[in-house]
Amino acid sequence: MSRLRVSVIVIGDEILGGFVADTNSGWLAGRLQVIGVPLDRVVTVPDEYHAIDETLATELARSRPRLVITSGGIGSTPDDLTLESVAGHLGVSMRTEAAIDERITAALEWTAQQGVTVTEGHAASMRKMARVPAPAYLLPGNEGLVPGIAVDLDGGLQACAGATIVVLPGVPGELRRIMTEGVEPALLAGRGEPQHVAEVTHGYPESTLNPVLDRLVAEYPDVHVGSYPGAQCVIRLKGDKARVEAGMELVTDYLDGLATDPGAASLLAGWRARWA
Repeated sequence: MSRLRVSVIVIGDEILGGFVADTNSGWLAGRLQVIGVPLDRVVTVPDEYHAIDETLATELARSRPRLVITSGGIGSTPDDLTLESVAGHLGVSMRTEAAIDERITAALEWTAQQGVTVTEGHAASMRKMARVPAPAYLLPGNEGLVPGIAVDLDGGLQACAGATIVVLPGVPGELRRIMTEGVEPALLAGRGEPQHVAEVTHGYPESTLNPVLDRLVAEYPDVHVGSYPGAQCVIRLKGDKARVEAGMELVTDYLDGLATDPGAASLLAGWRARWA
């Protein structure tokens, strides 16, 4: 079976408008890195049917097996369109998830007990959160009113050509709980291939290390090579432990050579002065 890969779709006008910072995609990327499941894409779209539908089509058309995670747009307000958009894209009807509907009933009763008049409109908007695509199933970790659900396509993640859409809330605490208590044990257990990661920092301009980086790419094509500039540049290698360690030895040997070069010492001092 091909290696499982992941796409993340972040949904929200407030993120695209710059009013709210997206912390969910970065957190998800970190979790997937630990598990060893590659994250291919992070796409941010507005709260619009067309945008969500178009992005689902694009991500589901990528290599499979694939997990497509959506974040946001599943509350009780008019702009919360994710669940309806997923159902529309798949061409399936919506149904009421009893477990979530019961919690909503309890929440409405509590609201009434506080002396607030619960109108039919208020109740209807709340119950919207219990409406899910017909084939969907609840994920563990659902303790609140906003559900985390999954829908399998073409056999789901267990099939070579399958995919699973996971719909998660945008509230970071809710998303993280459902991801760690639901998605990871229920869908990702045993599916990752954790990679060894090694890093080294240096104080030279990034391009100074280009010769050894070119050699790394040529001699270790199976190792992912990343270089990130700054006052202290970071070189990060990911892959099989033995190959990563061997590749990192090339880098450290190159840096050792620079340390004995008078010209490199002058370059280092000049670079530090520019940042200062």
